[in-house]
Parts: sequence; structure tokens; C-alpha cells
Amino acid sequence: MHGPAASGWLLVALCAATGVYCLLRMRSSVEEQRRTAGGEALMGFGMAAMAVPAAAFTPPSWAWPVYAVVFGTAGLHALWAARAGARHLHHPLGAGAMVYMAVVMAVSPGAGQGHTHGSSGIPLLTGVLLLYFTGYVLVTGVRLVPVTAAAGKPAPGTGEASGWGDRPELARACRLSMGIAMVAMLLTM
Repeated sequence: MHGPAASGWLLVALCAATGVYCLLRMRSSVEEQRRTAGGEALMGFGMAAMAVPAAAFTPPSWAWPVYAVVFGTAGLHALWAARAGARHLHHPLGAGAMVYMAVVMAVSPGAGQGHTHGSSGIPLLTGVLLLYFTGYVLVTGVRLVPVTAAAGKPAPGTGEASGWGDRPELARACRLSMGIAMVAMLLTM
């Protein structure tokens, strides 16, 4: 989270760009896609805010509990939405990871004072989250490779008629970006 400045700014840019794209996806005509995109936009902007290098901005001590409440609420909302199917369980897990990181930052000695937190958090929980998000990144990356493109045929659904909010490969790329950022943030814990 508050590691070297260059990597922090790259994470900020990646997460903010992902959040902006998720806002564009909210213009979809499909209700479920709009709802999912809204949660992902919140996650992207929240991750961007958490990744800002401490040398540029040190959040006040009350910011971390606010992050925990916001992402706890988002996680409960996502958990309620996940009752429709297990494929939606990634969103509450992501929100839970954000709550975990916010709580660790709130209780860490020197939190928000520019120190890196290489020994903060619960190592077992951090490890489990790292394994999950690493696996998620690998699986999502594989799913981005279209099978028909390997055969020299255009991938279905990638024509001009699709709007920005209805492009499944772009939504997967968005989730992949946030997964990579989550792994990077958890590695600094």
C-alpha cells in the first residue's frame, strides 16, 4: 500500500483507469452488468486511493476506519447479490480484502506516516488472500485468450455493434487489472 513511490503511482494509475472504465460500463443496458460495474468502480477508485504513496499524501487516521466501513458495506451488498450464484463470490472476497488492508493500516504502528508495512497483518490471512488473488489473476488471464483468435477467426462478440459497457473481454481485463493490483497491494503488507 504505501511502498515505493513509482510503483505506488503506477498502481494509482492502473486502479483509477479501471475505475473510470467501470463507470463507462455502468451505461450498459443490462441491469446485472451495471450493478457489477458500479461495485467494481468503487473497488478501483478505493484501491487507487489506498495506493497513493505516503510521500504525496498521508491520509488522516480516521480514513482507514472509513475505508473499512465503506468496503464492509460493499462486501455485504456483494454477498447479498452472490446468493444468485457462486460466480459472484469474487466481489465480497475483494471487498473483504480491502477491509482487511484498511484494518491493518489502521492498527499498524506508524500507519499513514510513510512506513512500509512488510510485517503488518496476519501472515496466514495475507497468504490465503495472496493465493486466491494470484489464482484469480492466472485464471482470468487465461480466459482473456480467445480460442477462436488462435485459429485465425475473429472472436465472437467483438464486432462494432457492441458498446463499451457490453464487451465481456474488456470487463475481464478490468477485473484482471484489479486482481493484479490487489496482489501488489497484499505483497506490501
